[in-house]
Amino acid sequence: MALLAAVHEGATLTEAAGSLDALSPADRARAQRLAATALRFRGRADAVLAPLLHRAPRPETADLLRLAVTEMLALGEAPHGVVNAAVAAARAGGPKAAAAAGMVNAVLRRAAEAQAAWDAAPPARLPDWLRSPLAARWGEAVAAAIEAAHETTPPIDLTGKPGATLPGEALPTGSHRLPPGARVSTLPGYDSGYWWVQDAAAALPVRLLDPRAGERIADLCAAPGGKTMQIAAAGAQVTAIDLSPARLERVAENLRRTGLTADLVAADATAWRPETPLDAVLLDAPCSATGTIRRHPELPLIRDGAMIPDLVRVQAALIDHALSLLKPGGRLVYAVCSLHPAEGEAQLAAARTRHPGLVVEPPDLPGLDPAWVVDGAIRTRPDHWADRGGLDGFFIVRLRIPG
Repeated sequence: MALLAAVHEGATLTEAAGSLDALSPADRARAQRLAATALRFRGRADAVLAPLLHRAPRPETADLLRLAVTEMLALGEAPHGVVNAAVAAARAGGPKAAAAAGMVNAVLRRAAEAQAAWDAAPPARLPDWLRSPLAARWGEAVAAAIEAAHETTPPIDLTGKPGATLPGEALPTGSHRLPPGARVSTLPGYDSGYWWVQDAAAALPVRLLDPRAGERIADLCAAPGGKTMQIAAAGAQVTAIDLSPARLERVAENLRRTGLTADLVAADATAWRPETPLDAVLLDAPCSATGTIRRHPELPLIRDGAMIPDLVRVQAALIDHALSLLKPGGRLVYAVCSLHPAEGEAQLAAARTRHPGLVVEPPDLPGLDPAWVVDGAIRTRPDHWADRGGLDGFFIVRLRIPG
């Protein structure tokens, strides 16, 4: 309940996790899983509850009902226990919440019999500021498929050092995949630093960059460091730049565990400049993160699209600056974990207008589905690899300065 209340105030689930500090680790993990699942299935829960409610309940009561319905109809928990726990929670929530305890009891007992309505309900609809451009670009069927993919609890993907043995299913692009909920810190190779957690789509920008031993490469906006580690593992001399010293400490922690090295610089990526031009730059730019909704189901509820124009301006400035850091013939990979075309396809078109000689180098990567390549760029979506558990949404393109 505390997590969902924090989301209503605009916080992410990660930011709200501090409210669970009094719980045991097991109870804390369970609360986080349940809150995320309730957010993923909020469309179905609301469809079940709507005909059972005579008027809209208070926000905290609505959250309690959604959590309980999700436990019963999505997670298969015994209705008797769930209903009793929800009624007890209502009674403990203060006079106004306690007054709703009878309603909570009656509604949930009827909801427990509504499995068919749950199964027939559509997934939660994306907000119009995001859905409209997606449907305009790829059609209504794809927009609906993305919404359906957002209901799926994402698996855990791993990227490893060259030659390392990784647990899990080997994916065509080189990542390995574990089922959701796997305890990665207990698996072989974790303590030895042979691999790290990184969505299979998030591993593609560095694969496209193709870093080589001895090259001088900058990773702009580097935290939490998965891509920095990929570049370092290839033998390149990598400088990781991030505005936040605290976020850079996370990069340092990951480098220590994996035994890899990089130069870490806390700086504004639009102002930082190396002593001599670079062979390559990786720009994983700040973005709306709408490609990660399957991992962060609260995002559609705490974002309104107002940040898109500012993000587009920052991304364009970063692209222009990154190109200025390259030596003739140098290459830039631009990537965003966003589904919004303004941050991807339109951003590329604008960059090519500003830099007429810029060359787009089409990707040629092992295991890459040709359907993901559009106009020389990689576009992954959550509905890709649906039978395998999906992918984060990314836009990735490799650019080269003629030289």
